[in-house]
Order: sequence, then structure tokens, then C-alpha cells
Amino acid sequence: MSYYVVATSLIGLVGDYLFDDRKQQDRVSTSRLAEELAPLYLSAQTQTLQERLEAAATELGARLMVLDMSGKVQADSQSELNGSRMELPEVASILSEGKTEDYGVHQTESRSAALDVLGLFRPFDQGVEWVAYSTAGLVQNGQTIGVLLLTSPMQGTMERLFTLQDKMILYFLIAAGVAMVIALVFSRVITRPIVSLTRSIQRMGRGDLSVRVPVKGSGELRRLSETFNTMSEKLEMLDKSRNQFVSNASHELKTPLATMKILLESIIYQPDMDAGMRTEFLTDINKEIDRLNLIISDLLTLVSMDSKTMRLNRTTFSLAQVVTDTAHRLALVMEKRHQELKLQLNDRCDMYADCAKLTQVVYNLMENASKYTQEGGVIRVRLIRSGRDAILTVSDNGPGIPKEDQSHIFDRFYRVDKARSRETGGTGLGLSIVHQMVLMHGGTVTVDSEEGNGATFTVELPIHQG
Repeated sequence: MSYYVVATSLIGLVGDYLFDDRKQQDRVSTSRLAEELAPLYLSAQTQTLQERLEAAATELGARLMVLDMSGKVQADSQSELNGSRMELPEVASILSEGKTEDYGVHQTESRSAALDVLGLFRPFDQGVEWVAYSTAGLVQNGQTIGVLLLTSPMQGTMERLFTLQDKMILYFLIAAGVAMVIALVFSRVITRPIVSLTRSIQRMGRGDLSVRVPVKGSGELRRLSETFNTMSEKLEMLDKSRNQFVSNASHELKTPLATMKILLESIIYQPDMDAGMRTEFLTDINKEIDRLNLIISDLLTLVSMDSKTMRLNRTTFSLAQVVTDTAHRLALVMEKRHQELKLQLNDRCDMYADCAKLTQVVYNLMENASKYTQEGGVIRVRLIRSGRDAILTVSDNGPGIPKEDQSHIFDRFYRVDKARSRETGGTGLGLSIVHQMVLMHGGTVTVDSEEGNGATFTVELPIHQG
């Protein structure tokens, strides 16, 4: 539609230019000649008037006529219409409406009807004659005494205008067709990724979280595809983690229950069991109950952190003092394993944070180091202050953590050595709790280890002054 508007506007501008130029020339010539002929017409110098009309007509390439106040031709440059009445609106406007000059373009009757194709193409009809009428009043002493009529052919001008119109409409149709083809091609190119993305979203809505979309092109569509794939990958990982968590939690809860069931059935079906063995069985049952309580407490802690219901109870305390108190609590366990604990506390690191939660962080890391370090091993705990951060490192010289396991070390229920972990009584949730509690404080926790050369856990915590 815009192409059509431009085409018609351009045709109109060219047409206006052609007509305005011709109109200005004819009107100037008619007015100038009317001033010259008025005295001749008033004094009835018929021969001189006729000669001047013929000369001017030859000069202008037009036909000139002098009309009286009734519209009758008194002089004609071609001497054909003398005595005829010219009923033209351009003549009437001079005689009746008091105008001094007027101009109009008219066509004669067509000998063959013009062709109209779909209302667009109107080829130039050679059977139609186009003429322009320019009139000016013959004025003497302020009174109009007649009319000078200039008739000039417009055939060439109209033919050029119609030809231009036909070409512009043809160009419009070609441009519109090309634009439609290009639009269809670009539409398919642009909408194809969107259609693919829509289908992928629909598949995801049906539960298929493994769906990905091809990343092509550049700009917003590429970023949209990359963002969708990232979101899809995270959702898939989250779903797998959830399923794995449920599976691991079920397994961890089932193991103590199975052990207790076996022990209880042994006591039930052996009424004459030795008192010492009965006591041992009951002691094992009690330990399994404690193990269940520990797992459930850790699970509740993680669920509380996941649901964002856990809040930090901030107070001002010394992180160095927390490390010292934790070392004292674990001293007896380490002595039994003949392990050496080395503390290096370079700063008090007074913090405004949740003391209970950071105490659990320190305890879990130091207890983990003791559990997974052989007897006679060395555990090093170092606390320094770096700018506005407190940096706590817990290192051991145990078996270390394989590279392929380090990225999962903070996953829930993940164990590098599952059999050994159960022997030590771990739940597989300690490092997950450490990770979550450090994140709650706006810190980070990382692990650096080489298999056979021990492991180092580093916690960086911002020091907030209360």
C-alpha cells in the first residue's frame, strides 16, 4: 500500500509540474496579448486584429480567438469559428463572474473507449483530444469589453503523463511483488527459530526437560536460544538432583531401619539370648536411632534453607574463638586417632554474623578432615583476614579427592568412598550444609585436592561489623 501511495504521489507531483509550467506560460502570454489587442478590438480595426491574432498564434503554436460580451467569436486566428458561441467555463468566468483571467484543461469526446485494467492501468487513448483553454479579459478604461481565448493542444503533455503513470504503476507492481517475496523469505528465516523455540517450550511443558534448540544466527534470537538452553539445562539438572536426592534420602533412611529390624528380630526370636549380646544389640539399635535423628536433622536444615525460611541470627563474635572452641571439642576424637591438629590464627576476625551456623560450618569441615584422614595424620586450620574478608582454610594429608569427584563434593548424599563414609558414620549432608550456610552469609567455599596428597577446603566470608 505504501508503494502505491508513493507512486500516485510521484505521478501527481510530475503532473502538477508539467501543468503548472504550461499553465504559467499560457496565462502570461494570454494576459500580455489581451492588453495589446484590447485597443484594436475597441476601435474595430478588424484587419489589423486578425493579422495580429494569426501572427501570435503562429508564434505561440496555439489558436487565438476574440469573443464579445455574449461569448460569440469575433475574430479567429484560423478564420473558422467566426460568429460561433463558445460556451466554456473559462469564458463564462470572465463574462459573468468578473474574473480577469482563467485556465482549464478539457478533453473532447473519445472515438474509442479508454481501457481500464483493474482500475489501475488507463492507457492513453489516441481517440481523445486534450486541449487547454486560457482566457483573459479585454479591458479598456477599467471595463471588460471582450474575452481573448487561447486554445493550445495538450496531447503530448497528457500522453507523457499517462505513459509515466503506466510505468510507475508497473514499477509499483514489480516492487510490491519483489517486496512480498523478500518478506516471505525473511519471515520464514526470522520465524523459524521462534517456531522451533515454541515447539521446544511445548515439549518442556509436557515434561521433556532434555529438549534443546539449535543456536543459530546472531542478535536477540541467538541470545534467546542460548538463554532457553541454559534454562532447560538447569531445569533438567534440578530435576535429576531432586530425583537423586529423594533416592539417596530414601536409601539413607532405609539402611538404619533395616539394621534395626534385623537386630530387633534377633532379640525377638532368640528369647534366651545372652544378656551381653542383647545389650550389644540394643546399643547398636540406639546408635542407628541416633544416626536416623542426625540424618533427619540435617535434612530439615537443608529443607529450611531451600525454602528460604531459615533466617540469620546475627551477633558480633570472634571467628578465631569459634575455631578454638571447635578444636577443643574435637581434641579427644583426634587424640584417639593419634592425629595432630595445628592451628594458625592470624586475626580474631570479629564478625557480625550467625555464630551458631558458622560454628556448624567450622565443626563440619574439621570433623570431615579428621574422619577422612588416616591415623597419625596432620590437620591444619588457618584463619587470616584479607581486606574485608575472613579466610578459613582446613587442610589434611589424607587420601585426597579425585578430580572427577571434586565438582560433586558439595552435592547432597554424595560420597567419594561410600563404604568408608558409612563406617565413619557420615550422612553425606555435612558439606552440603556447609555450602548452603556459607552462601547464606554471602561467602564462598571451594576445595583443592590431589589424589594421595590430601585436601584443602577454603571458606571466604565477608566481615560485617554490627
